[in-house]
Amino acid sequence: FDEFNRIDISVLSVVSTQYKTILDAIRAKKARFIFEEEDIVLNDAPYCCAFITMNPGYAGRTELPESVKALFRPCAMIVPDMDLICEIMLMSEGYSEGKVLARKFMMLYRLSEALLSQQKHYDWKLRAVKTTLNVAGGMRRADRQNTEDRVLLRALRDFNLGKLVADDVGIFVGMIDDLFPKQREHVVRARELDFEAKISEAAKNLLLQPEEIFVLKVSQLREIANVRWSVFVLGPAGCGKSEMIKTLAKAQNLFGERATIASLNPKSVTRNELYGYIHPATREWKDGLLSQIFRDLANTTTFKSEYLVLDGD
Repeated sequence: FDEFNRIDISVLSVVSTQYKTILDAIRAKKARFIFEEEDIVLNDAPYCCAFITMNPGYAGRTELPESVKALFRPCAMIVPDMDLICEIMLMSEGYSEGKVLARKFMMLYRLSEALLSQQKHYDWKLRAVKTTLNVAGGMRRADRQNTEDRVLLRALRDFNLGKLVADDVGIFVGMIDDLFPKQREHVVRARELDFEAKISEAAKNLLLQPEEIFVLKVSQLREIANVRWSVFVLGPAGCGKSEMIKTLAKAQNLFGERATIASLNPKSVTRNELYGYIHPATREWKDGLLSQIFRDLANTTTFKSEYLVLDGD
């Protein structure tokens, strides 16, 4: 069971009781045992075995209760060598100066974790590192003219600036200037001017003003959506989050990249109506709004981009 401590603590307590029942039956070498008030067969050829993995202290994780800890033998893992991982991935993505650039890359991420403000959506760990490295690899293959440090600088700057709060932008840019001295002014942001023109046209069609910062944010959302499965659009009420998503979808349609939006307010329905449930009498699965939307989107082959927007108040 991967990421075991993502489970809610109340559910973990139930799981520990169920698993202890199975272990007790194995120790007693029973052919049958009572599980959840049902008499079931215990398969002894071979006996079952359970393994769990978890990230203690990571965001969104719960502490395992003692009743669960007692059922498993701990096996500690070493901290990954991020510098080595970064170096190998840069080399595999086509960077010949991987060793030097990996040191700069990890220095920037470590300083960002230490010096920038603590935000729930910030992530400077291995997952974020690997995603940024994949972006840097794509940029390197598309741009063989620039030097490797300039290409990596562009990836680090363009991919991370979109998720930073306003107070952290200056600090982050200053750290990039320290690590890549006198390089940033020579590396302009990779812009798709044809698509930005469609963003302005889409905004006007939606009776919005296509200001420069709005066009930038729509472009950044498109860039992040290309490398992420899900994106959180954060900001205070009335700052234009929903309109930005609508503008992006309309601009993609104008650009020839067909896009569709399915919007849903998750706070307006019950949990069963949102996710779906098994009917207690018939034991049949009843689709919820999310599962029905996912099924409809999965069966659609005519759209390049499909957005499921959970837009509550």
